[in-house]
Amino acid sequence: MGLKRKKKVRKAASVKEKKKTVQQLLTQLGEKVLSQMEAGVFPVIEMPSRSTANIRYDEELRQYVLGDKKIRRTARNIRHLRPFTQLVWLAWTARQLMEQGKTSTLRDIFYMSQAYEIDFKDQAESDDIITDLESVIGYAREDFNIYPEERSAIYGDLEIEYTVPRYEGRRLNLTVHPDGVVIGPALATAEFIDTSAEIVICIEKGAMFTRFLEEEVHRKFKAILVHTAGQAPRATRHLIRRLNDELGLPVYIFCDADPWGMHIAQVIISGSANAAHVRELVTPDAKWAGVWASDILEWKLPSEKFNDLDYKRLQELERDPRYHSELWQREIQVFKKIQRKAEQEAFSRYGLTKIVDEYLPKRLEEMKSY
Repeated sequence: MGLKRKKKVRKAASVKEKKKTVQQLLTQLGEKVLSQMEAGVFPVIEMPSRSTANIRYDEELRQYVLGDKKIRRTARNIRHLRPFTQLVWLAWTARQLMEQGKTSTLRDIFYMSQAYEIDFKDQAESDDIITDLESVIGYAREDFNIYPEERSAIYGDLEIEYTVPRYEGRRLNLTVHPDGVVIGPALATAEFIDTSAEIVICIEKGAMFTRFLEEEVHRKFKAILVHTAGQAPRATRHLIRRLNDELGLPVYIFCDADPWGMHIAQVIISGSANAAHVRELVTPDAKWAGVWASDILEWKLPSEKFNDLDYKRLQELERDPRYHSELWQREIQVFKKIQRKAEQEAFSRYGLTKIVDEYLPKRLEEMKSY
């Protein structure tokens, strides 16, 4: 598969070590509740507050984080009893999943609860309790084997080693499938073994990801390609961070030229307020490489007029501290001036290979100065 290079720049804690830690934390949570009950007191679980008042942007970490405010959920309070019970059941379920080497989806958890007469009124409530458990133990739901539906993919010369039961120790190169490999639980928890790649390119749209595969961008630019499928799922964002952190690969993000594309890129870079309690989902050194507002003008791309929602979103981004650097502000001002947006596929007006033959090499060279 060409020259192999690069040993890991930094050996992260192994997947097995992390899983062991998470299991211990879940066990400790159960033991704490049990010991309180055996002592004859109403059990209490304390967790960071996820209210907007307790969420702030940390300039040093370059991501949203939770402040110091805590909340207490106690069985003494009749209003707390229902979510308290749901949280304890979920922690038990997560530990069962880990012990059995199984995974579940967010939707599965909602339906599983019905077998135990745990009264979630809808999946939104179930998902919220899962987020509570994340904040209690300080690890993402993926670390206790609960995942969203799979929809993103990866392709490139990266050899991985599976850690999941029945496949543990088996190795695979991610060029094995012409459409890319789905980023599911087995891939998300795999160890990185070897790669010849020198960069990571994240692509918002499926059509452009397919174009990059067909044009062999992974070979031409020594790249690992990641299809984010819109806003990247959390398992995908964690995988992107690992590629940057463990392999030392710079990350470039390509999205549609509109405020929503900017937000998709920024969530990979600095996270979101909804996941401020999780620290391993951001890649602060990743770079938004386009498509920019200025590209609409420079490349004369087919475009559409902003609607009211687009412009409102742009104003929100302009006020957001994550967008205060020179590049972001420059492009926001161009968007405000032209009030037009374009999709990645707009480059197809020049033929199927223009974006790979001209735009991509030019932009990657430009990014060295940012």
